[in-house]
Amino acid sequence: MGLINSNISTFRGAFFVGISVIFAKLFKRVPKESMKIIPQKISVKYLFPLIYFGLLSFSTAAQLKKENIKVGFASGTGSQNRYPFNLSDYSHDVLFYKVLLNYTLKEKRKWAFELQIEPSYNVAEHQMLNQWFVKPGDYDNWEEKRDLYLQKRTIKEYVLNIGFMVRYKLIGNLSTYALGSVGPMISDKATERLAKGYAFSDVFGLGLSYQIKRWQVGFQYSVRHTSNLEMKYPNSGHNTTNTELSILYQL
Repeated sequence: MGLINSNISTFRGAFFVGISVIFAKLFKRVPKESMKIIPQKISVKYLFPLIYFGLLSFSTAAQLKKENIKVGFASGTGSQNRYPFNLSDYSHDVLFYKVLLNYTLKEKRKWAFELQIEPSYNVAEHQMLNQWFVKPGDYDNWEEKRDLYLQKRTIKEYVLNIGFMVRYKLIGNLSTYALGSVGPMISDKATERLAKGYAFSDVFGLGLSYQIKRWQVGFQYSVRHTSNLEMKYPNSGHNTTNTELSILYQL
């Protein structure tokens, strides 16, 4: 597990560097003062206002082409009890709703390179199935924690993923794509595998899209991992395999 978390941390670092390069190319000038506004802790009630003002700043500062912008909505489900995960230690099922903000960075023949921002609201049902996952020494009140985590509980997550998408046009209006995204999230409850509060959401997905004039409908299959970079205990994280449907409109 330590090796897996190390590899995920490396992926996150490389991904954020890549996103920074993209933003540097899109922006003519970024005030140095804006780089100093990095909150250490983010309250849930401030999350979506921050998303709104961040996107507003992006749209006004960047040299965006309106015809390259798509906005939309997606919804789907995910479960730990699907390939390739399906661990016997716990169950974790999630229902999620996303706002999709997509910008085409470059097109070349049948290829397209896109930036996608995905604020989302997730509702997860979680239950520890292996009662020995929580052991003496894990917590001072380990028996109380074990009894709590053996119950099925509802967890709410507030997520902001930023992703890079590579798209390939197959035939006609049909295209396929690969998406990698990383972003911060806040959860309102702890589990035996992940502490309450701030964490990261990592997603890799493959999808199909069909263009109908200005509308684009899509299906995506993805895997997701959440963990907190060892900022809090525990940090085993949650894994889900997800399916979702989306619709976007080109401005």
